[in-house]
Amino acid sequence: MTTRRECLKFSIAAAMAAALPNRLMASDDAPLLTRAIPSSGERLPLVGLGSSATFSQVARSEDASALREVLRALVDGGGTVFDTAPSYGASEQVAGELARELGITDRLFWATKVNVVPRGGDEADPAKAREQIENSFRLIGKDKVDLIQVHNLADIPTQLAILEEYKAQGRVRYVGVTSTSKPAYPRLIEAMRDGKIDFIGVDYAVDNRDVEETILPLAQERKIGVLVYLPFGRTRLWSRIGDRPLPEWAAEFDARSWAQFMLKFVAAHPAVTCVTPATSKARNMADNLGSARGRLPDEAQRRRMAEYIDALPPAAG
Repeated sequence: MTTRRECLKFSIAAAMAAALPNRLMASDDAPLLTRAIPSSGERLPLVGLGSSATFSQVARSEDASALREVLRALVDGGGTVFDTAPSYGASEQVAGELARELGITDRLFWATKVNVVPRGGDEADPAKAREQIENSFRLIGKDKVDLIQVHNLADIPTQLAILEEYKAQGRVRYVGVTSTSKPAYPRLIEAMRDGKIDFIGVDYAVDNRDVEETILPLAQERKIGVLVYLPFGRTRLWSRIGDRPLPEWAAEFDARSWAQFMLKFVAAHPAVTCVTPATSKARNMADNLGSARGRLPDEAQRRRMAEYIDALPPAAG
């Protein structure tokens, strides 16, 4: 399987070869592009950090020091949004500890989740939901958390009502719901139409565009913020890309790596508030942030990007 490191090597080489000597590329220290949270107008950087996948794997290991550098790279690069969940192993705990060590706890926009519905069940115990939420406050190290979402649409009537209580008390700034399952999209749409949420979290990638049909337009209509998960399709897109060099025309929207190509596609949709790819490597975090600098693709360029990826062989397995 082709790794991100190999793709990064090929794509950077291709971008350098394609760039004209006098071309003005987005500087690595240029401010990140931002987008407003629809319900408040508060602006967030277009790219942040997720803590599932590789971040979660390293958080569970004996030495999680590499994640300190990832968080440092996020903040030093101008990022703020950090998305986590109690179900992501030790991610919430380790990130909270490392943020305190780095002195950046208050510089981060903390987004976590709640879900205490037992496997195979459909109802949440309110007391356990509150216990999980209070534990997140403790692990993060803040009395007020920026965003808490009902994870995977689990028992929305019970758990969202509890989050609304916390919001009314001023302990949670924004509330929402998440889903990365297409069969669950009708329930996600129903929650969006109820008018009680500030955010949704959904899966969206250049080869996974189902949310463009109804969910993203509805988010714009209902003034709901959108956090994007799985912009690389976990490892699916890296496998499809293989060792192909980055297309020369990616320079038209300042993409200098395959990661930036994929993230810029997602970030360019006007409904998207922030994209939160997970990583356990500081160099990947810096590369990801580059997708929130320079130009974003327009609709014609996004169609070309999607057509290019769609023409590649699907990932094996």
